[in-house]
This record gives sequence, structure tokens and C-alpha cells, in this order.
Amino acid sequence: MKKIILSLTILCLVFISCNSVVKSKTKTTLLEGTWELNYIRGPRMAFKELYPNKKPSVTFDLKKNNVTGSNSCNRYSGKLNVDGNKISFKEPMAVTKMFCPGEGENVYMSTLQKIDYYSISEDGKTLNFIMGGIYVMSFEKK
Repeated sequence: MKKIILSLTILCLVFISCNSVVKSKTKTTLLEGTWELNYIRGPRMAFKELYPNKKPSVTFDLKKNNVTGSNSCNRYSGKLNVDGNKISFKEPMAVTKMFCPGEGENVYMSTLQKIDYYSISEDGKTLNFIMGGIYVMSFEKK
């Protein structure tokens, strides 16, 4: 009887641990694709003044393990650093060097480098970047 109970307990623990691995992988796979910025915290300018012509975007390619995007003027690319809901853009990225008027590009890139975590809404349509427990950027799935 004790052996049966022990065996059932171990079997349940195996199923629970496998299920948690599947959930974390599914959450990471939700990053895949292109996201367009619709909120950024911090600047004293209105969002439409920062990005009058084109909103910044970020694209995640999980198969190639890279991230690319536009900071509203220039393109950027680099290695994807994600582990569960932790994400980092601190490694240097390649960025094109066109002249860009305004502060939008600088605000976006400097905020991006400070991001620690991300969350994705239940419906999978909103990506939030978090710095020190505060939501600082929000993107919409494209």
C-alpha cells in the first residue's frame, strides 16, 4: 500500500513539473512576431510628438534567437536574451545611423536598455516591458 501511494505521488509530481515547463515555453513563444509601441513612460513630451511619423516596433524571432526593430527612424538588431519572463536588451545592438530629428529615438533606445522583465496579456495582444516593477513600455501585436 505504501509503495502504491509513493508511486502515485511521484507520478503526480512528474506531471506537475512537466506542465510547468510547457507553460513557461508557451509564454516565451507568445513573444514571436512584431509588436508596435503604443506607450512609453518618462518623457515629458506627448507620445505623438515623440513619434510623429512612425511608431517604434520590436520583432522577436525565436528560431534565430534574435530581436530586430525600428526605433521610429533607425533599424536595430541584436541577440535575444530571454529566460522565462526575464528579458534584457543590455548587450550592444547594431543600429543604423540615419539622422533623426527629435528625441524619440534616444528615449526609446535608452528605455529599452533598462528593461528587466516582460508580460503578455491574457489575450496575447499586449506586450509590456517592466523596469524595477514598473510598466514602462507597452506594445500591441501586429
